[in-house]
Amino acid sequence: MSEAGAVVPPAAEVSSKRPSDSILGHARYVMTENPVTGMSFGLFAIIVLCAVIGPYVVPYDPLASDTAAALQPPSLRHLFGTDLLGRDIFSRVIAATRLDFGIALASVALVFVMGGFAGISAGFFGGWTDRIVGRISDTIMAFPLFVLAMGIVAALGNTVTNIVIATAIINFPLYVRVARAEANVRRNAGFVQAARLSGNGELRILLWHILPNIMPIMMVQVSLTMGYAILNAAGLSFIGLGVKPPTPEWGIMVAEGATNIISGEWWVAFFPGLALMIAVFCFNLLGDGLRDLVDPQRRT
Repeated sequence: MSEAGAVVPPAAEVSSKRPSDSILGHARYVMTENPVTGMSFGLFAIIVLCAVIGPYVVPYDPLASDTAAALQPPSLRHLFGTDLLGRDIFSRVIAATRLDFGIALASVALVFVMGGFAGISAGFFGGWTDRIVGRISDTIMAFPLFVLAMGIVAALGNTVTNIVIATAIINFPLYVRVARAEANVRRNAGFVQAARLSGNGELRILLWHILPNIMPIMMVQVSLTMGYAILNAAGLSFIGLGVKPPTPEWGIMVAEGATNIISGEWWVAFFPGLALMIAVFCFNLLGDGLRDLVDPQRRT
């Protein structure tokens, strides 16, 4: 009982919300405040669902051919029609989601670790670290990026692993430049000076103070390069340097159906291209939502 006669609640009762409740509430707020953000997260959930369980629930075997049913238009039996070999396009589009999404996710995760850490190190430490990272980034940027990816895959072999490596390499300068610029701005900020005065080492400051503050802009970059990685993988497959047929992949399917458009079988290339467009569109819209989710200053 205080002097004014009011009952002071225990300290444990003053803060009844758990941190997890606050984070979930903030995520719910971000996804419901903006309909476009909610739609992008909904599309992303559908893409993930197709990648995880799609190959197991498709109505037909994506590799099974039936020449008697070749080039059939969309119908109730074949929702997206069939291709030149009688394969069900709907099943192949759904099954291809796992491969394309996996390539994009692996390449972006790889370049996020390499490019992000190299960029914040260059911006935070400066000196020879900045010069070495800058020269590597400038060397990569000197080449047309898609042509560079073609050269890497042609030299190493057109396997999924090499496509991931090539996609990560061509995106390396993008992450370096963003991370370097953000770290360079914050390396002399007040919270960094306070961390130094508290006895924190440079590596701890880099990982625990600088990195969390540049994560919002990095997540936007992740979202954008996810779409670009899918386009890059599909482009390599379209010109014959990507995934080998008959593996279902969006770029291969568009390439196989391109010759049929003139003769009127538009569905062979249209539906794989539509899936590719929706995936890239989703990741382009997802950036702002991811930024709002991870930005500590936007949490309410």
